[in-house]
Amino acid sequence: MEDFKEIFKKIEDIKTWREDTLQTILKKYPKEGKGLYRHDELVKEYKRLTKRNELVPSKTIEERIRMKPTRTQSGVATVTVLMKPFMCPGKCIFCPNEPNMPKSYISSEPGAQRALKNNFDPYLQTYNRIRALQNIGHRTDKIELIILGGTCSVYPEDYIVWFVKRCFDGMNSFGDTKYEKDLGVENTSWENLYKVQGINETTVCRNVGLVLETRPDYITKEEVVRFRKLGATKIQIGIQSLDDSILKLNNRGHGVKEIKTAFELLRLAGFKIHAHWMPNLYGSTVKKDIKDYKRLWSKDFRPDELKIYPTSIIRNTVLEKHFREDKYQPYTSKQLLELFVNILPLTPRYTRLTRIVRDIPANEIVAGNKSSNFRQIAEKEILKQGKRIQDIRSREIKGESVTWDNLELEVIKYNTSVSKEYFISYKTKDRDRICSFLRLSIPKKEIFIEELKYSSIIREVHVYGNVVNIGKESKGESQHLGLGKKMIQIAEDISKKNGFKKIAVISAIGTKEYYKKNSFLNGALYMHKMFE
Repeated sequence: MEDFKEIFKKIEDIKTWREDTLQTILKKYPKEGKGLYRHDELVKEYKRLTKRNELVPSKTIEERIRMKPTRTQSGVATVTVLMKPFMCPGKCIFCPNEPNMPKSYISSEPGAQRALKNNFDPYLQTYNRIRALQNIGHRTDKIELIILGGTCSVYPEDYIVWFVKRCFDGMNSFGDTKYEKDLGVENTSWENLYKVQGINETTVCRNVGLVLETRPDYITKEEVVRFRKLGATKIQIGIQSLDDSILKLNNRGHGVKEIKTAFELLRLAGFKIHAHWMPNLYGSTVKKDIKDYKRLWSKDFRPDELKIYPTSIIRNTVLEKHFREDKYQPYTSKQLLELFVNILPLTPRYTRLTRIVRDIPANEIVAGNKSSNFRQIAEKEILKQGKRIQDIRSREIKGESVTWDNLELEVIKYNTSVSKEYFISYKTKDRDRICSFLRLSIPKKEIFIEELKYSSIIREVHVYGNVVNIGKESKGESQHLGLGKKMIQIAEDISKKNGFKKIAVISAIGTKEYYKKNSFLNGALYMHKMFE
């Protein structure tokens, strides 16, 4: 115990903190004379000592013993789970198809390994991931739940309702252990799901975002409504390309027309749209990919978030056969770098590049890029050439302190085929670091969901910075400068000027209490506020 107190004192007192400082300290206080204390052991002892008032709580210590701090610097703790292996309507030539994995996933990927370890059980995946994050020092009261599995829209409805319900059970269990009981797929109903969602509104680990993954050709009006009933706020869709000839060559199974329709329906319903785009597909070239990337930012598309997955050749795929027969060659590192240097600076300030290069273990890739840090390589070259990337992720405030006198408002307006969009954000004056943003949609086309008619829609409110426990103040952190409330007021003023008498928000289950405090009322699928 005394060793721990000395360790924590040194951790707090050191002024200049480097990446290897913690290891240097721990080497001076080896565990039982051998080895070093792990992050989870430090976190556990820190919590024990502060609870017993033997150590004064310290933000500095918490930050320095937290493992992989970037996991919650975007304002939420992300929990990714996979649904069980199931048929996929796609026949894409590049897609892996392991018998024990959902289509397109590889068992050696980190998220897939966790799913396999928990036998694809939604409760265990959710609960164990939250516990693991807590054990290495992360706050977990705000959970973004990402449910993957290829095409969620083709899974039986009773299975997906049960799966989502059990994920909510996993989150709710941290406030009440009674929710571990499984009703089973056959006994789970929409009413059961609504009940646990209601509990999650005020529990310890609240769901502040629910993400589902599907194909553009499965986005219909009915499916969009079902997404909302499940509690979804963001949809991941694999568009892969915006060139019909490339989509056909790769046997994608849909065209650009279906992608346009999917964007239109999702945006009218207020969802965040998270697209997947794949350069270096069969039949493409660097020149074609640059042209395709520019097409992404035309009014028919303009995703809110984007994953860029350069095509990799995976074993036992049709693409591998083409490669063996010299019909296809992956880009060289030089070609891929050329592509990224040309396209990344084109990304708008209102879009977040969530991932560049898929997290596939190098030993699974037959040919193609194997560098998991290619994003860093590309960013370095872009800076070297005097260019700049301005997407959201590159400008996030992360763990930096924020003061009001260094903040300024930025409002970006852009049009889509069905709406006028406002990207409202607060950023630092000195370094252009984004601290918060709100997405407001002003529909230009009649909405197919009755309760959204004649209403503007807040599609997202996000405040960056390390996760701060709900109800806890933390001086200097952007989540407690009241930025969310100020942006909502601005969104209301813009809505009034555009002739609207009410505003809606696509609230996650765990953010309903927040919107209630801002005078929003529950509707069937959305929350609403009438203007006086």
